[in-house]
Amino acid sequence: MALVRIERPSPLPAEEAWRRLTAWERHGALVPFTTVTVRTAPPTGVGTVVVAHTRLGRLRFDDPMEVVAWQPPEGGRPGRCRLEKRGTQIRGWAALEVSPSPGGSSVLWLEEIRPRWLPRGFDPLTRAAGRAVFGRVVTGLLGEPP
Repeated sequence: MALVRIERPSPLPAEEAWRRLTAWERHGALVPFTTVTVRTAPPTGVGTVVVAHTRLGRLRFDDPMEVVAWQPPEGGRPGRCRLEKRGTQIRGWAALEVSPSPGGSSVLWLEEIRPRWLPRGFDPLTRAAGRAVFGRVVTGLLGEPP
């Protein structure tokens, strides 16, 4: 599997950075050819199911993910979230950590991803594509207006 690591400082307080990063439906606006839906009722917590629907011509697939850990930042404590990929086309997991820091917050996004149709030899390409896409998501969501 390809491990992608994105780290970003943010001037936003940890709670606001967390709120923006876990607004799952907004991720689709930043991922080309993809829409994101939440299949479970709010609020987000353990058991929430998020699905990224990707469509590029005839290539179409869903990337369903389930929240398996959920701890928003509070009282100076970092927030942590982990999603497990539950689909047949994409395997792996994603983890998000938002920590308070002087002047704002610090964001760490880790994602281990394995497209079923790509052999392991493509991991460097998958990693590079993941850094570009997930980096765009994190940067975009942290920079969008409230």
